[in-house]
Amino acid sequence: MADVPDKQIKRLRALIQEAETNLAAANELILSLVGEDSSVTTKTKEVSLGKVIEGVFDGQNMVGSDAKTYPVPANYASKSKLVQGDILKLTIADDGAFLYKQIGPIPRKQLVGALKLESGHYFVEVGSRKYRVLLASVTYFKAKPGDQVSINVPEDDEGTEWAALEAAL
Repeated sequence: MADVPDKQIKRLRALIQEAETNLAAANELILSLVGEDSSVTTKTKEVSLGKVIEGVFDGQNMVGSDAKTYPVPANYASKSKLVQGDILKLTIADDGAFLYKQIGPIPRKQLVGALKLESGHYFVEVGSRKYRVLLASVTYFKAKPGDQVSINVPEDDEGTEWAALEAAL
């Protein structure tokens, strides 16, 4: 077990959590269809899933269906290349752990622009538009102000403030 990398263990735990969530949802569905007294229902181990919230990624955070704002780890948003408007599912485990999953990517388009640093914030300038990008993405790609970069934005980017950094060119 000591030879198994932490990354694989974390991935396995996430897969188990997802399977437990799906099993609980399937169990609820069958109960609603055939009732609790039915012989079709099988006994399953009671799993405590915590609270599940769906919401929309705003470029930095998830705005939940309950109108609350939930912090999305910058490294997750960066690695997943989340785009403003993507739909996320957040599972808050009983131990307080947050587990995000992208469940509804919106249509995207790719643009190329110049990376800028202004007032401590990174932007990508594409023509007359400026899109904010996460510091985690900039450091991951080792990009510097003035570099040409590729970004992803919503296909309909009217009012879009944030972009996902795709690559440093």
